[in-house]
Amino acid sequence: MNNVPSPIENESSDYGVAKISADLRRLERRDLWAWMNAVVIILGLTGAVFSLSASLQWMGMKTVLGVDYRVAVRALVILVLAFTLQTIYQQIKMRKLQRELEEQHVQAEVFRRLAMFDPLTGLYNRRFAEQRLKAEIARSERRGHALIVVLVDLNDFKEINDKYGHQAGDLVLKEFAKRLSSSTRGSDVAARWGGDEFMMLLVDCEVEQLSRVLVRLEGFEVRVNGKTLPITVAAGWKAYEPGDRVEEIIEGADRRLYYNKEIVKKREPVVLAKTQ
Repeated sequence: MNNVPSPIENESSDYGVAKISADLRRLERRDLWAWMNAVVIILGLTGAVFSLSASLQWMGMKTVLGVDYRVAVRALVILVLAFTLQTIYQQIKMRKLQRELEEQHVQAEVFRRLAMFDPLTGLYNRRFAEQRLKAEIARSERRGHALIVVLVDLNDFKEINDKYGHQAGDLVLKEFAKRLSSSTRGSDVAARWGGDEFMMLLVDCEVEQLSRVLVRLEGFEVRVNGKTLPITVAAGWKAYEPGDRVEEIIEGADRRLYYNKEIVKKREPVVLAKTQ
């Protein structure tokens, strides 16, 4: 358990995802505009070639401004072909640029996800949870909504790793992450805080409602190597009070977690008393 976390002071970057997305949209619009103009010009030039050829033949003219009309028609045909080839070349260049931007978009999205999510459990990571907590505190100060931070620790997790191996430990973490995620609402945050410790940020949740959330985490079992392992947890929480800072809320929840974990070790009932 971590007694005093280090909140992130600066807001996270989106690693250029928004800018690259905007560039891609502009490129798509430019691509569409270029194709439409090219089609109109090519059709216009082609129509001009046929019209000129037909008109000259109908009038019986063999020259245009002293130039053989067949030479003039060929010149127009060459002009149409040259413009068409130039248009194709520009489109190839534009497509290449678009592919490069798409690759950058994918890379930026990967970096964004790495900055937000824990790769093992798929939950939000500690960095994102700290930033979200900071934002929710600011919102609570403005609007006065309830806010509770819950830290959850898996009991005897080291023994599971030692006895069944780290793959079994990873399986326990992933299965518990699913249970944790299903126990929260869309407006809440479920995050892996570090190791076998998790965090829930419950928005617009009153203290009286907390027990209904925590009871969903009880009775958890995982099947490992053909054996069913009962998993128990200890939880500590701290409700936001006006003036609380991020580190104060986390520290209060962590103290309560440590207290309840000692009670679990002694096999005594856990009392969720309000942290002072």
